[in-house]
Amino acid sequence: MFGAIAGMVGLSAVAGVLVTVMVTPALAVTGMAASNTIGIFESLPEYIKINEQTQRNALYAYATDDPADGFVQFATVYAENREEVAWDEVSQYIKDATVAGEDRRFYDHNGVDVQSIVRAAIGNVTSGGIESGASTLTMQLVKNIFITEALKAETEEERDELIARAQEQSLERKLSEAKLAIGLEKNYTKDEILLAYLNIAGFGGNTYGIQAAAQQYFGVPASDVTIAQAASLIAIVQQPGARSLGDPENYPRNQERRDFILDSMLAEGFISESEHAEAINTPVDENFVTPTPPSNGCIAASAYAKQFCDYIVKNVRNFEALGTTEEERLANWRLGGYDIYTTMNFELQRIAQNLVRENVPATDSRLNIGSVATQVEVGTGRILTMAQNRPFDDSLEGASNPAVTAVNYATDRAYGGSSGFQVGSTYKIFALAQWLDEGRGLNEVVDASRFELNQAAFVDTCDDGGGPWGGPWEFKNSGGGGAPAMSVFQATVSSVNSAYASMGEQLDQCAIRGKAEALGVHLATGGPLRTNPSAILGTNEIAPLTMAAAFAGISNGGVFCEPIAVDKIVDRNGEELPGQQPDCRRALTAEVAAALIAPMQAVITNGTATRSRIGDGVPVFGKTGSTDSWNQTWMVGGSSEVVTAVWVGNVTGQYSMQRYPSGAALRHDIWRPLMAATNARFGGNSFPAPPARLLAGSGVRLPADVIGMTQEEAKALLEGLGFRFELGPAVDSDLEAGRIARMSFAAGTLLARGTIITVNPSKGNLIVVPNVSGQGLSFEDARDQLTDAGFPGVAEQCTVLAPDADPLLDGTVTSQNPAGGAKVAFGTVVTLTVSRFDCS
Repeated sequence: MFGAIAGMVGLSAVAGVLVTVMVTPALAVTGMAASNTIGIFESLPEYIKINEQTQRNALYAYATDDPADGFVQFATVYAENREEVAWDEVSQYIKDATVAGEDRRFYDHNGVDVQSIVRAAIGNVTSGGIESGASTLTMQLVKNIFITEALKAETEEERDELIARAQEQSLERKLSEAKLAIGLEKNYTKDEILLAYLNIAGFGGNTYGIQAAAQQYFGVPASDVTIAQAASLIAIVQQPGARSLGDPENYPRNQERRDFILDSMLAEGFISESEHAEAINTPVDENFVTPTPPSNGCIAASAYAKQFCDYIVKNVRNFEALGTTEEERLANWRLGGYDIYTTMNFELQRIAQNLVRENVPATDSRLNIGSVATQVEVGTGRILTMAQNRPFDDSLEGASNPAVTAVNYATDRAYGGSSGFQVGSTYKIFALAQWLDEGRGLNEVVDASRFELNQAAFVDTCDDGGGPWGGPWEFKNSGGGGAPAMSVFQATVSSVNSAYASMGEQLDQCAIRGKAEALGVHLATGGPLRTNPSAILGTNEIAPLTMAAAFAGISNGGVFCEPIAVDKIVDRNGEELPGQQPDCRRALTAEVAAALIAPMQAVITNGTATRSRIGDGVPVFGKTGSTDSWNQTWMVGGSSEVVTAVWVGNVTGQYSMQRYPSGAALRHDIWRPLMAATNARFGGNSFPAPPARLLAGSGVRLPADVIGMTQEEAKALLEGLGFRFELGPAVDSDLEAGRIARMSFAAGTLLARGTIITVNPSKGNLIVVPNVSGQGLSFEDARDQLTDAGFPGVAEQCTVLAPDADPLLDGTVTSQNPAGGAKVAFGTVVTLTVSRFDCS
């Protein structure tokens, strides 16, 4: 009856009733006129919209490399544990329990229940304050909408303030709720309002909405609850903190309210006597409640994909399908309801994660050990795997547990908190790329004999790489020395630091950085790569994912693709949105890329990575890397289809991996079986051969006629050919003093232009010994020839001939020391051996 009247009277009339009931006690205290409060009511907004409520976001990976095998959900991420459901997905028991327990005249009033208002008046007059506002279910929905919007606030302080404002016992809030409730009733059906209430209501903790509550407390969807379960769920909504089923201490309070709701359901005719008896005789205890903990966040993701989950969440601001600005994307993500179909291959991810953790422990008393294996698809940049030795845990408890970490070692600081790791000799490839891009060749020979260079001699045109450089740079080769000169090809296969230092001396350090940057390489912490001369040996700290993507660009014929992690997105309405589209650009010419891969294939077949040989027939390439102190070790490489980067080393600290059991081999023992499993699924094609011009390059063969030239003549010739001339100390020689007697490279060697040729002038202190033996000469004749040639000291010794010897040998010189043709110092005594039948 009262509901019908309220539907006919005007808004101002309703306002009068509301004011009379709700604020009469306040008028007695403040002296405010009732007409003024009606004016306040009239000035309030009339309409509020039932916005989309926050929902859970689900992350999926490909089950295998075949899309037909479907997807695997590996994480659920949400701001609020909520899954919005449709009307027919909610049990009628829940709908009836809500009406019976919260608003029996819900289907009769128009947002404000006048009958309840009159009843509330008595309580307000008695208390002298605004304690009872006769809130209808619609008015509760209004309050919950405000609370939900408050939860979206950026800061905790702002959120708490907005929630308090939505819940405060004030005249303005009560009037506002009433007016907005009337507005809701004008724009939505009763069923829409009831469903919205059930989808938005809080059920304790971070659980919102009837579907999440049913799943969390009873392990069933909202469509399948029993009468007792339905009433127990609705018992929570008025006081979630006191009646939530998440805490056993709340069970008695929940049962008391639940039983009241069951009685109301019986009184309203929603359930029968027998149904009521069965439900009310079911105690709220541990047998009744079957809690299913919510699996929110990456800490609760699949054990195989926690780090990748965290990477996805930290990349949300880059997902253009979620909005035009970063702010809009983040806001939509918090609103939720997205199914994110990532690029991860879950089958490979399991293999990668198992291999990493089988080989590298989460903790070790000797060092702060870490390891990553991550894979990128060639030609797209799609991230296939991201495995780590130390499990992910971003909780407060995890912060004090050394066996877990919130840091994702595979990524940059912005996407995982890591500062990256020095990449060692894997960085040499970018110097080789610049070398080849300048038209130099793999077969050109470079100096590998020097282990200290002047940094001031290195060109660096970058003004933001940390230079200028000066002072000596000392370095060493892994394993000791090495050949004094070698081809660039062999220097790459054997990873010879001294050879690459010589190459760097002939290149612009800024140009080397440019090649790395073209392939997407950057510091994990941001900022420009450093261009100090030692950077060529890998002193920049870079993330494993970055190195994998760079080498994938080389495998892709020089076309680099930015790493991407999402293939498609499906929103809450089932609409498919685009994921991250491949973002590719040419970084190197195809010829340079082919020439880079050639020596890196030999790195695996007979170089520093023979332990990574697979032998399955799929062509692969790779490059090892280690720091001077061996605190970091790397293996990066792959096939024409997939590239794998493996890092094993110190998260912090300088403990040498050479001292760790199999420390230098661990990277290979992860990379090899992981690439074998990858090849079995993706296969691979042969790589193109390097062009002939990048084999010989612009090298020049060292001419032989430098020997014998004056120093000035040699300098002019060598510098004219593009070499650098360096005068070494004088050496013993039969050439005229001052003339060139020796060079640091053999004549005919194909040398890189810019190579330093060290020449040694003659001391002019050697003389050639004439050959006087075996000529049939007597001692006297041989002595005379030697004396004439400048050998005044000649000695004689006799050797006895055999009886059957040729008589013509008797009395002749048959040998000499030094031998004929030898170069010796002036004054050297020559001993002649004379053969005789009788030496007595």
